[in-house]
Amino acid sequence: MKRLCHLISDYMGILVLIAAVLALVFPETLATVRPTVINYLLGVVMFGMGLTLNLHDFQIVFSRPKDVIIGCLAQFTVMPLLAWILSRLFALDEALALGVVLVGCCPGGTASNVITYLAKGDLALSVGMTGVSTLLAPLMTPLLTWALAGKSVDVNVVSMFLSILWVVILPIAAGLVVKWLWPRFTEQATDYLPAFSSIAIAFIVAIIIAANASKLLAGGGVILLVVMLHNLCGLSIGYLIGSLLRLTSAKKRAISIEVGMQNSGLASSLATIHFATYPLATIPGAIFSVWHNISGAAVAYLYRRRMLS
Repeated sequence: MKRLCHLISDYMGILVLIAAVLALVFPETLATVRPTVINYLLGVVMFGMGLTLNLHDFQIVFSRPKDVIIGCLAQFTVMPLLAWILSRLFALDEALALGVVLVGCCPGGTASNVITYLAKGDLALSVGMTGVSTLLAPLMTPLLTWALAGKSVDVNVVSMFLSILWVVILPIAAGLVVKWLWPRFTEQATDYLPAFSSIAIAFIVAIIIAANASKLLAGGGVILLVVMLHNLCGLSIGYLIGSLLRLTSAKKRAISIEVGMQNSGLASSLATIHFATYPLATIPGAIFSVWHNISGAAVAYLYRRRMLS
């Protein structure tokens, strides 16, 4: 069973890609699934993340605050601005532009820690950045979304703040509490958590794509290109920032991956909850979930190969 779970987590990108393709070809199989299921699935992923963390992981915030501040500033400036620029450059319609901006304004994705580990990056910095950006998300994500998309779309900042608290912060806190109360159980469960998280993310992607399959097939080429550029530019600029600040190679890799990989599942969830009148706003998050796992695996291979050469 453990071996199967390791295979599922190791090939998460392929699993998500298969789920996306199947949902696109056979959308009717998920037609009866309500979009609100996404929130519960994302909560499960966040709870699993909480089980893998402990207070020691957040010590980096106090022991190396400069690195974390640099990373979080890059996180909440590079990706939101890239999202806004690309949306304007490709003249995306209102709903798709909103979805791209939402992805850019979200915190780092949970998969970034795994990719940083595979890339031989600074894992402590990666975990610290993910934790801090997630804690800042209830404030930063609504405000940035309002600043970049609020002029054309009604963004309820308070409601989005509360949604992130319920869907992200509380499940992570619950995971931390469970780990503290039942450490032995948690230690045994952590072998299976990455696989369950991978399956949940794949299911989230499948639900979103199935609900918008016809529209995606009709005009998905442009948004696919935008999502790919968004991710690749984020990875590149994150690495460039580390280089300009003369950080170590391990830190540059961690910042690159943290900046480029977003919590795109949260973006799709927020779009489902708060922008029901803009159904296409969920699409960029779904595509990003597929693509950044593929690009992340490729980047980890390239970084690792460069280090070993």
